Amino acid sequence: MLENTDQDYDTPIRACTVSSDILKFDLLIEDMEALLGDAWGDLSFSEAHSFVGQADATSLEFLAIALNTQDEADADAIIELIRKAKHNDINTIIVANNITPNFLHRLLRNGANEFVPYPLPKDELKTAVQNANAAKVVTPIPQPQPMAAAPRATQGKLVAIHGLAGGVGATMLAVNLAWEAATLNPKGPNAKVCLLDLDLQFGSAATYLDLERKSSVLEMWADTEIVDADNFKQALSSYKDKLSVLTSPNELVPLDLITSEDVMRILDIARAQFDIVIVNMPQTLVTWSEAVLNEANIYLNLIDIDMRTAQNIIRLVSALQAENLPYNKLRYVLNRAPKFTDLNGKNRIKRLSDSLGITVEFSLPDGGKTVVNACDHGEPLGLASPKSPLRKEIVKLLKAILDEIEFVAKAA
Repeated sequence: MLENTDQDYDTPIRACTVSSDILKFDLLIEDMEALLGDAWGDLSFSEAHSFVGQADATSLEFLAIALNTQDEADADAIIELIRKAKHNDINTIIVANNITPNFLHRLLRNGANEFVPYPLPKDELKTAVQNANAAKVVTPIPQPQPMAAAPRATQGKLVAIHGLAGGVGATMLAVNLAWEAATLNPKGPNAKVCLLDLDLQFGSAATYLDLERKSSVLEMWADTEIVDADNFKQALSSYKDKLSVLTSPNELVPLDLITSEDVMRILDIARAQFDIVIVNMPQTLVTWSEAVLNEANIYLNLIDIDMRTAQNIIRLVSALQAENLPYNKLRYVLNRAPKFTDLNGKNRIKRLSDSLGITVEFSLPDGGKTVVNACDHGEPLGLASPKSPLRKEIVKLLKAILDEIEFVAKAA
């Protein structure tokens, strides 16, 4: 039953905690008391279902729903409570103690306003309540919004980068291509560039550029249906005021957290706002890889001269051909290419190309310690080592890519 947690029963109830056992969330009790004094109560899940629909609940500002792993078995009932609270204009704050990302994703998709981790960081509950209240003021009745209002007549060019084996340097290439595109301005003085790190689990673009992973990134991916251009910009990080970056989430999440529809929405928004969009792909093929391939102007595959790469090329091309997907967009970039005087290495490249029926169109020299040092300092090669041979080849690669995209566009 609903009750005040202190003796003053005349104090109006402004909020309630909802949990299977509030004593397991003692820090939440402290934060509720600090925020509301005596003006809050505690409910079990069954009590909350009954109370939320009553007239007495109309004065509630929010429900703090405290969950742990055991509560995931009652996911449907909890989601129904969130929907009921939303229908009655009551905010819901999820206090998450080791629940899985999939469970949290479902809760946010079904109307939960905010989430905070448990144990709660200082003032985190207060901030979550303020954010939920602010959103309510802006949109009293939240409705799904179209992805992007009035997209630009010419959408940004999309270049995807996929490493066909671990450690081939895909993120390094994505980061440096994006930086060169942003600073060389190959499309004119007003060109804008965005780097999207879609390697949701172990994406390291943030590390390469010494950027903080924002919690708003996960919130954005959790419910893309309500994301617009402004929400998207809030999730972006800025590097040197020249490059916009959507980092990977600040938590380890499953790759199937998002769908093809989610990815398409974000790509549409990004391309409407930026001239060039560079996408860092996960090594693993997922359900939404097809969406990126279909949308990309060019899909770069980074490879090494070794057997694992060769086998992965065969498997990738076979998979795309079987699904009738546009494998003609694939371009092969060889990293750590042999030096000009290494005739044996050049023969290996030729044998690799001939045996697989592909063309290695671009070759990048081994960056060695230069790349490692640049990453450790959170800088692209253009800043850390502008005279690096690798950096010069990346600039040439960028110009070749953009020239090809422009040529194809004119031919169409």
